[in-house]
Amino acid sequence: MKSDQARGVLLGLACGDALGRPVEFKSAAAIRAEYGTLDEMVGYGTWNQPAGTITDDTDQALCIARSVVEQHGFDPADIAARFVGWYDGGPFDIGGMTRRALDRLKHGDAWDEAGQHVWEESPEGQNAGNGSVMRCPPLAIPYTTEWDHLVKVSRDSSRITHADPRCTVGCAVLNLTIAGLLAHADTPFRDALSYVEPDAPDELVQALKPIARGESPKTLETSGYVVHSLQTALHDGLFAESATDAIVMAVNRGGDTDTIGAITGAVAGARFGASQLPERWLAAIDETNEIEAVADELVALG
Repeated sequence: MKSDQARGVLLGLACGDALGRPVEFKSAAAIRAEYGTLDEMVGYGTWNQPAGTITDDTDQALCIARSVVEQHGFDPADIAARFVGWYDGGPFDIGGMTRRALDRLKHGDAWDEAGQHVWEESPEGQNAGNGSVMRCPPLAIPYTTEWDHLVKVSRDSSRITHADPRCTVGCAVLNLTIAGLLAHADTPFRDALSYVEPDAPDELVQALKPIARGESPKTLETSGYVVHSLQTALHDGLFAESATDAIVMAVNRGGDTDTIGAITGAVAGARFGASQLPERWLAAIDETNEIEAVADELVALG
């Protein structure tokens, strides 16, 4: 694995997050009417933040990355504590399931209880958000060649806040895909989906199989539902001809633009490397240097 690719995973995630942040919840038509094609970091808009501002997607990914580096491995209790510390800082953006799980952690739930309780209390349609897949890619870097372990830590990282199997297995298939890209596999996504398919929810598998076959579904949804987010982000991240094109394509679809942009960016960053991300985007993100440093430390752990 090259350091450039590992940096690409985390920086691509941050770029997709920050590019999508000001247009989150807008439709593709509304984005087109205001920007034509949004391909520059712009300020304000949704959440009223300066250009290049990252959201909960990158913030939580950094919580995971810092924990793995400082604990010299995956420690879900430590990650959960870092999520709570971040939450106590008053982030401007946080998903509903994540908020409820972190509230439970603050009131005594263990790391493997909070997300389970929130899931059990949530009705179908509100129980399988994309809030864990957006933050899990750092785990693919130190565990690139340890697929059984990568599946376990990916699923456990999701369970802290999102216990639905569509979320936990979604994290695993995303991280296995990134691991395959980092290892220069010929068919990284097909390999990843085959690896998890025996234990994967059928709805997730059926949504992702066309992507594995190299097909573009007629409709790619941009909601916060984890199956929609993964299908769209993996399509754009794997099919685009450059990292820039992948992230721009994902964000300009509208909807949950920061998260779908972040997932797409992590995949595209693994494919093309950080050196292929626009310098003007990286310069706009205050955390770029820290992200590069922690990516290098994750590589050193592998």
